[in-house]
Amino acid sequence: MNDHPGAASGALVASTEAIARDIAAPHAADVDARARFPIESIDALRAAGLLSAAVPSSHGGAGAGMTELGRQCAALARGCSASGMILAMHHIQVACLARHGAGTPYFDAFLRDDLVGRQQLVASITSENGTFGDTRTSVCAVEVDGDAMTLAKDATTISYGEHADAQLVTCRRAADAASGDQVLVLFTKGQYTLAEVGQWDTLGMRGTCSPGAKFKGSGSAAQIVPGAFGDASALTMVPYSHILWSALWWGIAADALDRAARFVRGEARRKPGVVPAGAPRLARAHAQLQAMRHHWEGCARAFDEIAATPMAAQHDQLTSIGWALRMNELKMACSEKAPQLVHEALQVIGILGFRNDTPFSVGRHYRDTLSASLMISNERIAAKNASMLLVYKDD
Repeated sequence: MNDHPGAASGALVASTEAIARDIAAPHAADVDARARFPIESIDALRAAGLLSAAVPSSHGGAGAGMTELGRQCAALARGCSASGMILAMHHIQVACLARHGAGTPYFDAFLRDDLVGRQQLVASITSENGTFGDTRTSVCAVEVDGDAMTLAKDATTISYGEHADAQLVTCRRAADAASGDQVLVLFTKGQYTLAEVGQWDTLGMRGTCSPGAKFKGSGSAAQIVPGAFGDASALTMVPYSHILWSALWWGIAADALDRAARFVRGEARRKPGVVPAGAPRLARAHAQLQAMRHHWEGCARAFDEIAATPMAAQHDQLTSIGWALRMNELKMACSEKAPQLVHEALQVIGILGFRNDTPFSVGRHYRDTLSASLMISNERIAAKNASMLLVYKDD
């Protein structure tokens, strides 16, 4: 279920850039200040048919590859960080359904009718009280009775859950299954309830609206994604998460440095013939920004090459220690570099970047990028890498 779009790819990103510029950016400050869902951005994506970008062309979608989806998320994040994160999270869930559910009547219909036809927004529920942040274990279990199934989950966060049209939930395969024997289950609106626990009053990424909630759902057993979540995680969820997140973090940093560049150009116009004091610092930061882009785009292209091979070959490469290290290193590097680059932009701009009421403000960018190292804790990832490096032999 992989496509290799040609000219359509540029149109996909260009359409998203227009939405970022004309719709997402003008509402970004209000989304952040009020910690509200960026409905304008999502409605615009839906109207443009962009929520089905990750759906294969065989099912009517754009069939966009990882490189393209990354550029799309980065473009939207330059206008509004929360909008970019929501789009990335949605693409991750859609990719899981397309790569692991397609070929079955229920998921074929969902991809074609709900995602492409109705442009529905899909959220995920992977976190859970009692697992201490480890998404590869679950406490809850799906209960199957004939053709029916039910599930209850006490989630610590549900990204934009209240505003989604469907939820993709991790759980144990059965009541007697081990904590790591997991599956993915899809629930559509009307099949579940969410009882929110607490409020989403955070330092950054406020528009993602992701409080904890107690989930209860019921549906058909056909809504259980075939296979094990362990495979879906390694082959799809982890690479899509780390690459698309890195792309949008790059987009946030790029917008901050764009503001710094506009500030420096303004200084240069005021004092012709004099290089502004912040220009050398901006030049060094821009070099780092380009290195960050090359990093995530290189990983995206590598994934697209792998995804063009049969699934058996993909399994061998995407479950290897070398690939796991590459994904983890990408996530750690980009999540730590993004706030550093926003900090550089702030130092170039000065007080006008510190204030929230100027065109050069980067306060929102700073706060939003601080979430990056916490989304799957870098400390947890570093510990896993340390264990893998003990046995890894670089070929």
